[in-house]
Amino acid sequence: MAVIFHPPSTGFRARVRALLRIGYPVVAAFAILVMARRFYGEMHLQTGGQWSAPLDDVFIHFDYARSIARGYPFEWSEGNGFSSGNTSITYPFVLALGYWVGFRGPLLMLWAAITACCSVLAYFLACQRLAVGLPPIARWLLPVTVLSLGALDWSLFSGMEVAFFLGVWGVALDAALHLRQSPWSRIPARSLWLGLVGAVVVATRPEGAAAIAILGLAAGALVWRTHRSRKAFLYTVLLAGGPAVAFLVLQGLVNRWLTGESLANGSIVKLALYNPFMTPLEKWKDYTFHLGYCFWRLVEHHFAHEKPYGWPFGWIPVLLALVPLGSKRTRPAAILLLASSVSFILLVAMNAQVRWQNERYTMPAVAWLFTSAGLGLGVLLSAGKSALARLTWPARALLGAALAALFVVHQAPNMRDQIWFFGRASRNIRDQHIRAGLLLRTLHPQPRRVAVGDAGALMYASDLPGLDIIGLGGFHRFPFARASVNGIGATIELIERMHPSDRPDILAVYPTWFPDFVMYFGHQIAAVPVEGNVICGGAEKGIYRADWHLLNTGARPSLLDKFERIVDEVDVADLMSEDDHHYRYQGPQTGFVQMRILADLKDPSRDVLDAGRVLLSGRTERFELRRPSNGATARLVVRAAPVDRGQVDVTIDGQPVGALQVEPATGWAELSMPLAPKVARERTMQVTFTARGLREWTNFHVWLVEKP
Repeated sequence: MAVIFHPPSTGFRARVRALLRIGYPVVAAFAILVMARRFYGEMHLQTGGQWSAPLDDVFIHFDYARSIARGYPFEWSEGNGFSSGNTSITYPFVLALGYWVGFRGPLLMLWAAITACCSVLAYFLACQRLAVGLPPIARWLLPVTVLSLGALDWSLFSGMEVAFFLGVWGVALDAALHLRQSPWSRIPARSLWLGLVGAVVVATRPEGAAAIAILGLAAGALVWRTHRSRKAFLYTVLLAGGPAVAFLVLQGLVNRWLTGESLANGSIVKLALYNPFMTPLEKWKDYTFHLGYCFWRLVEHHFAHEKPYGWPFGWIPVLLALVPLGSKRTRPAAILLLASSVSFILLVAMNAQVRWQNERYTMPAVAWLFTSAGLGLGVLLSAGKSALARLTWPARALLGAALAALFVVHQAPNMRDQIWFFGRASRNIRDQHIRAGLLLRTLHPQPRRVAVGDAGALMYASDLPGLDIIGLGGFHRFPFARASVNGIGATIELIERMHPSDRPDILAVYPTWFPDFVMYFGHQIAAVPVEGNVICGGAEKGIYRADWHLLNTGARPSLLDKFERIVDEVDVADLMSEDDHHYRYQGPQTGFVQMRILADLKDPSRDVLDAGRVLLSGRTERFELRRPSNGATARLVVRAAPVDRGQVDVTIDGQPVGALQVEPATGWAELSMPLAPKVARERTMQVTFTARGLREWTNFHVWLVEKP
């Protein structure tokens, strides 16, 4: 009997632990495949077995990937030149590998799904090292906990870069943890490896910069604990963070060199920080609104069932994520995960689009939070080694099981909804964007270039040259991203600058997004509706034949004398003309772009198009005019469309030279001011306009003309 009930040998326990460790990747892979099957199965159920994606932005990655595979790296549309519009630089290269080996057309989504599953597995394999203080079986809770949130699974399997980002971060985590027991001689090389992987993390999502800084500090702390050397700590932190910083600097320099803008197009379009019309207070309020939105949307909506009875249970993951802070075994890991989560949310809240697309921008932070929650659940369910831990284990285990059960009960409806939402959104993208793209392929003559507002699936399916009027895609050095922030008038001014053969001859946009655009510059030839819409930007995508006959109708003043010639001009609201002439206006809360189409002053039967900036009374605008030759006389001609009476004071090189008298007009007005001979002889003039006595002043165009 003694032999029968003899406690297991140490060797037996070691074998069990080894089996449990081996079982972890199996459990993680199985959990990933189960959830992937549920989401992709719903997609195929609703699309009739076709591959699609729940977001149009997925196909923007596909556009870049296809260009890479064809030998046009960093181009959204082949031939458009370098684009900074894809905020994930590395992910399209991973997709391009799949495209290159044969995953083309809709099958590229299959490659994205494979990439997502492998990336999430890499993340889980790295995160198990954070649970070294827990029993091996408790680590199995990590993948189950993370994948228990429907909204997170939605983003992981969506085809976006979220899963790949977490996988690369997992590699960086593994590199940081390898520094724990590194000998002095290996510290520089391992720290540099961490830094290089960190640069890839930042290249995958720029918001990961703070998370990499935290990993670098954590690695430095591990080295300090082992060697008690300030020098080793500094080496580790600098080498861990240096490559990411160098990458961000290099990225800004390359952007500036190739596009004229150091900022990425996505930053210009999406971040209120760079909005030229908002005051600092408005930008701060916008940021705090989105920060609060991120937190409460996650806790009250995604983490539990809807109000009024379910929302308190959304705090369960947050509470579980804090539990590891109370245990010495898991406290460092919890600090790392929670700091990464908070820092990511603090950065991503700057994005004005964080509220859209099922809050996918926040999901890396959610993954880290739920990883910490998995550790917390493991702490509660583990007996521990101390007498106090063993004494409190029944209560802790009961509490952990109760919290987990409550979360599952209140997450189950959300999980069901998210799976359905994934399938329906994928069907919507297929029904509208992909079908619109295929329709474009059938047009005769074949479109030369297509102007789009949604720059993803439509362009991927059509495989035609495109122009993204939102500005993310980019077109050579044309600042379409800044133009889209300023308004459609600024975009039209840039299209006016394009060579006629480069201009789009087809518009594929939502008429509700760009009503003036399609009203004045398009003739509808088709429409692609979507039924049961949950993700598309409108119920109907309009296809229009472009009509550019109004372009350049405002290039010259109507009332130019016979012998006068234009020496220089500032086309206000044309961002390239403004940059060339150092045009600046006194903002914020002014300078809004207004586009007008009014009758020509000489020939009322002829329409004249121009865009300008609306400035409040008392605000100034400054610009530079250059005069290559000296004529006998010169004057300023200013196009306006005034609605009230007042004047615009004019100074040149800081000296008052007169005022433009403004009278109400029903159409265009061309205001003129002769320049004194002394002023006219100046080669370069710094001109300042200040409106007085007007509710608002709109400057559309300024010419410097001379008569020999």
